[in-house]
Amino acid sequence: MKVMGKTRRLMSLGLCGAALGAALTAPAAQAASVAQRGPGHRPGWTLTDTGADARFRGLAAVDRTTAWLAGTGGTVLRTSDGGRHWRDVSPPGAGQLEFRDIEAFDARRAVALAIGEGEASRVLRTDDGGVTWAESFRNTDTRAFYDCLTFFDSRHGLAVSDPVDGKYRLLSTGDGGRHWKVLPGAGMPAALPGEASFAAGGQCLVSSGSKDVWLATGGSGTARVLHSRDRGLTWSATATTLPADDPARGVFGLAFRDRAHGIAVGGDYRADQASPRASAVTRDGGRGWRQSVTPPPAYRSGVAWLPRGLGLGRESALAVGPTGTDLTRDGGRTWRTVDSGSYDTVDCAPDGGCWASGEQGRAARLTYRR
Repeated sequence: MKVMGKTRRLMSLGLCGAALGAALTAPAAQAASVAQRGPGHRPGWTLTDTGADARFRGLAAVDRTTAWLAGTGGTVLRTSDGGRHWRDVSPPGAGQLEFRDIEAFDARRAVALAIGEGEASRVLRTDDGGVTWAESFRNTDTRAFYDCLTFFDSRHGLAVSDPVDGKYRLLSTGDGGRHWKVLPGAGMPAALPGEASFAAGGQCLVSSGSKDVWLATGGSGTARVLHSRDRGLTWSATATTLPADDPARGVFGLAFRDRAHGIAVGGDYRADQASPRASAVTRDGGRGWRQSVTPPPAYRSGVAWLPRGLGLGRESALAVGPTGTDLTRDGGRTWRTVDSGSYDTVDCAPDGGCWASGEQGRAARLTYRR
């Protein structure tokens, strides 16, 4: 665990990303909105001006106009006009916190996770759009290091820590993040030697439906995905095909469009290391994973299914990383690069609003251009 701790600290210092790529953006007047898409249009990112220089690994897409960002320096931003303006709604006194995940229920209610060893790991919640924040959890166990959180609905959610006493530790809430309790570990499989999760883009713990949740791992001899059908009480573990056997390798991000169909992305986050097997797919809820036939060309830390109604088909998804964005239209079997900008995470709302965020204050919304 000491090696994995060092890995996380290097990531916190921002040494894991590749050099900032040139984003393939276009002036707003030339970019087609989601509503204007049509034959001949292709998806791409249009950068917005956040006015910040934080690295935003936490992202929550509410809809086409509303999104939340959470990042370094205790920074939280919110937009309600499609990214034309971002409002700084950072919690007072949070400058030393490292936000890596945020889940939002609407424009007013959100739950943010700060990572780190011991008391650096905290959960904060707002009910008024970030005007005020309440700390609902502070980790007091120096052995724990919380990485990601997810919600099944506006009440029930989980947060995960790297293994403590040989097993992953989970927090559970039943009131929207106002109160948390540690779940019993009896149903959690033993962690592999050196195994942990990556707080790279808020997608190491994801859910679909009212009870199913998946946990991504790395750092050990095998990169695994753990699955629970009962909101984290009992789990099963399955090996994936993604690179492993190194503290910098594993599954970094997961996305499930239903209980069966999922995509895993990751690789080796070091810029000087290749990631030839950066994605895998499952069609049975994670019981088995198959390597993508044509995976993304490099490490990817975030992935999201594109909502239906965008004209790209139900099997379409986006994967993002420091060297670009890739699109699949066949459920993750094959990918092609559609943007070269640097992003850490991606999220899509049911109404078709998709957002991406990353280093140097980067935040973008998905548009369509010829």
